[in-house]
Amino acid sequence: MKTMNFVIFFSVFFALYGLLNYYILVRGLQSISPNSPLRLYYVVIFLFISLSFILGRTIENYWLSPVSNVLIWIGSFWFAAMLYFFISLILLDFVRLMNSLFPIFPKVILNNYVYIKGLLAIVISVFVFSIIGVGYWNARSPIVKEINIKIPKGNISEKSINLVIASDIHLGTIVGKERFDKIVATINSLKADIVLLPGDIVDEDIGPVIRDELGESLKGIHSKYGVFAVTGNHEYIGGVERACRYLIENNVRVLRDESVLINNSIYLIGREDRSIDRFANKHRKSLSDLLLKVDKRRPIILMDHQPFQVEESVINGVDVQISGHTHHGQLWPLNYITEAVYELSWGYKKDGDRHIYVSCGVGTWGPPVRLGNRPEIVRMKLEFN
Repeated sequence: MKTMNFVIFFSVFFALYGLLNYYILVRGLQSISPNSPLRLYYVVIFLFISLSFILGRTIENYWLSPVSNVLIWIGSFWFAAMLYFFISLILLDFVRLMNSLFPIFPKVILNNYVYIKGLLAIVISVFVFSIIGVGYWNARSPIVKEINIKIPKGNISEKSINLVIASDIHLGTIVGKERFDKIVATINSLKADIVLLPGDIVDEDIGPVIRDELGESLKGIHSKYGVFAVTGNHEYIGGVERACRYLIENNVRVLRDESVLINNSIYLIGREDRSIDRFANKHRKSLSDLLLKVDKRRPIILMDHQPFQVEESVINGVDVQISGHTHHGQLWPLNYITEAVYELSWGYKKDGDRHIYVSCGVGTWGPPVRLGNRPEIVRMKLEFN
């Protein structure tokens, strides 16, 4: 079952990836004169760039090296470029369709069609690579989101708790030591009582994380009561047991369908990611089972990586649910898809006395680019009364 799920997942991915790239390749060729020697260079360069990520990931499994790093970086940027080339070409084809139905092109275009096609190819390329540059800067410039929540529960030793939340870091080749050390520095500047890492801490393969000794950076996270994490889908894709073992070895407590009482004050519950069904052929415990031995007179904080069925936490009396996973699409306009899939794609929601926050994350998956949202580290102050 596990193998079959992997086969289905990657078959769908490669099919879509291949079709999108074929469309872009063909449309690009149409902008180059049939007799031009540039056509061959274009095809060779296009194939190299579009296959770089796959080649890099494959090499990385056997040989962690500068070669695999360069290929992965090139391929990762191509993911973003591919999306915006596709959108640009679809819009261009729509205009061409409208012209075929209702002729709207002026004679200057019709009389210089070959030249105009080449010019459009240059304009679209400049546009795509410009917005990717902006998105790359944005992805490396996280903000601190401040949230204050009042929980009507008292009789505990703490009047307030300062949570610092860093979701979806995706440590690996793209989010390496330099970038992660800056994230850690920001986390430490916020003077956390508890640091929460709600899944997708590791991108996929743990190899680059071990090679770059990112565990030392994890050990550098400071908090009063500790650093706690849950599994995400990427831990399962890359090998959940190895990833969790590495996190535990580096002072991160991974809550896998378990609860912990912190300072005799609040309960923190961590759920296994939903991917446990697909990738491990197991089932996670129900939230009601996890709450059986929890004193609901005390504040209850839940970490659940994927924000599906958030009403379950409300029904079961959880005070605050913290999730991630969505990246809020990461690249506009993919946020419209995540908004359609999830009840809450990004941000804060209050339901009675229950609070839900879905972070868009601080790292990136695939392209090191964000457009349409800012990466964030969340400081959540919980006040009890």
